[in-house]
Amino acid sequence: MGISVWGYYEPRTAKGVLDPLLATAVAFDDGEKRAVVLSVDLGGIGMEAMAHIRSSVAKAIDTEVDGVFIACTHTHLGPGVVAPDSASANAQTLEYSKWLITRLADIAFLAINDLAPVTKKLVTRGEVKDVAFIRRYRMKDGTVRTNPGWQNPDVDHALGTPDEESQLLIIKREGKPEIGIVNFQVHPDVIGGEFLSADYPKFVRDTYELNVPNSRCMYLNGAQGDLNHTDIRLDPEKECGTGYDRARYMGRKIAMSVISNYELAKEIDGEKISYAHRMITTKFNKGTPEEIPAALELAKRYHELGAEAALPKLQDMERTQMIAKACRIESMQSMPDNKELIVCAIAVGDMVFASFPGEPFTEIGRQIKASSPFALTIPACCANGYEGYYPMQSAFKEGGYETLTARYVEETAELLITGSTEILNLLGNK
Repeated sequence: MGISVWGYYEPRTAKGVLDPLLATAVAFDDGEKRAVVLSVDLGGIGMEAMAHIRSSVAKAIDTEVDGVFIACTHTHLGPGVVAPDSASANAQTLEYSKWLITRLADIAFLAINDLAPVTKKLVTRGEVKDVAFIRRYRMKDGTVRTNPGWQNPDVDHALGTPDEESQLLIIKREGKPEIGIVNFQVHPDVIGGEFLSADYPKFVRDTYELNVPNSRCMYLNGAQGDLNHTDIRLDPEKECGTGYDRARYMGRKIAMSVISNYELAKEIDGEKISYAHRMITTKFNKGTPEEIPAALELAKRYHELGAEAALPKLQDMERTQMIAKACRIESMQSMPDNKELIVCAIAVGDMVFASFPGEPFTEIGRQIKASSPFALTIPACCANGYEGYYPMQSAFKEGGYETLTARYVEETAELLITGSTEILNLLGNK
């Protein structure tokens, strides 16, 4: 208790536990190659820390680092994680991070020990209405705002449509519980507060395992950078608009969308494992010469006074946007010009897991699934690293919180799409 809680621009520390934070692992072995996919109830793990973790897991299960796929569900009610040699982290976060490496290596090892012959792999899909919503809006005055507030009369229209497709991979095994891997996309920032929780992913897993006998469930969150749970048309005081009840509602609805089509699942072929990665070179979004002085001054006030005192005339998301932009510019000043981002994929027969090291916009997930040569493509956010938001190029011209905080320049999202598509085509032809 007392450890820093991930996310937000106001300090939060853990005051208690609503739900256990879970790590799940599914191992694959075709006799020649071995791979493991992990889903972890954390907000995100930076590429530097993730490199330590993936290396430790690979060593524990005797495979290559490319055979290790670690995705965070992106809950906003979990601790932060740093590299074990970090000199700037506080003692609690550093201790937790070192402990986490051991635990994730342990669970991967246990998954390998639980291997059993697969009798069938099947895939089905569903549709989830009224759970994920585009959170970027064009206002009537022409500006763009993220999370403009409940029943805001100044909203004109949402900038896009959510991806409401859910996906399920079913793995049936000889003499062992079957495995269900559920994939959907929406921000797990539903509950709020300072009590540790997996947020809605907990209820996806619980609902699935309750309704599918002798099963184990993993949840992988997809491309959700511009999506959240907030239907701004609702009155949150009268309807299930936020909080723990909303998280339960969302998790149950996501799980039931694929469970309802369970009997319609179609078998997919192949057991051969292949994996690959690409390093995508982009540039840091350092701000223009005109922006930098004011941003540095605001960042200084924020660090000294806190968010509300630094910008007392602004409210909620407007304040957060300005502070986020200032902190982004401040942190970028010590960075080199270029940055390499990693995209990875692990294929098992005619299905593939595709990773993005941060929060990709919905369109990235849509394009990856649409262009993939595989029968099932599962995109995962915050996977094998976390480096912030990846807005589409058009969003930079529109503005909003995600573009103001994006660590990397325009066209980075498009570069990630190109790199991921190359990997999927490469693995699909093997």
